[in-house]
Amino acid sequence: MAAVAYEPAVDRAALFEFLLRIGDNALILGHRVSEWCGHSPALEEDIALANTALDLIGQTQLWLGLAGEVEGKGRSADDLAYRRDGFQFRNILLVERPNGDFGKTLMRQFLYDAWHYLLLKALKGSTDRRIAEIAEKAFKEVSYHLDRSRDLIIRLGDGTAESHRRMQEALDDLWPFTGEMFVCDAADEALALVGAIPDPQSLEAGWDEIVADALAEATLKRPADGYMHKGGRRGVHTEHLGYILAEMQFLQRAYPGATW
Repeated sequence: MAAVAYEPAVDRAALFEFLLRIGDNALILGHRVSEWCGHSPALEEDIALANTALDLIGQTQLWLGLAGEVEGKGRSADDLAYRRDGFQFRNILLVERPNGDFGKTLMRQFLYDAWHYLLLKALKGSTDRRIAEIAEKAFKEVSYHLDRSRDLIIRLGDGTAESHRRMQEALDDLWPFTGEMFVCDAADEALALVGAIPDPQSLEAGWDEIVADALAEATLKRPADGYMHKGGRRGVHTEHLGYILAEMQFLQRAYPGATW
């Protein structure tokens, strides 16, 4: 497959790294959400979560497909999804956290959706045409994801004493994994400099506002900022990713190159 012709000013290695990061986020969270299929507390939620997972996997196909083209080594989206080891994945740690109960799944989704929404909104104005086109399509889906997850955490947070307790516990448990979304490294700086992506730190104020408004309506207390877990964007993951990949990659590992 021929490499995509990008402007010389764009650092191709940095671009490949970014595309892996955003593609891996969608892939791993999509897989996590899909685990609820057939197990959700209500049929409507079962269908909604399945659709969210499908949206994320569809976005994965676009981001990792573009990553393969940028890399120029003939690897497809499937190759990047199914034929990399854990240390080669670049997703943030938040998306590989176990589902837990329904409340924890929804809280993880909301915290991610708020950031994902702002990132895609900024990427629609990317100087890289292909990134802007993918972001334009994905933004419509993620806008719905955010509306839905925000509504549900408010309803459950401001619901019964039991639902409130569970949502607060979920928030407290997941909060230390949110800081990684705003980490900026050399690859981010190189791409932000040419307008291909936003500086990750520039999204934090908007994210804080979205989250604070929702938590206030949900009568949930924002946890104090403290130590933030990170490393996923560099390939340093928790044991949870290994279990995901063992399940997700089994067929390709057992039968390399298998096709339907």
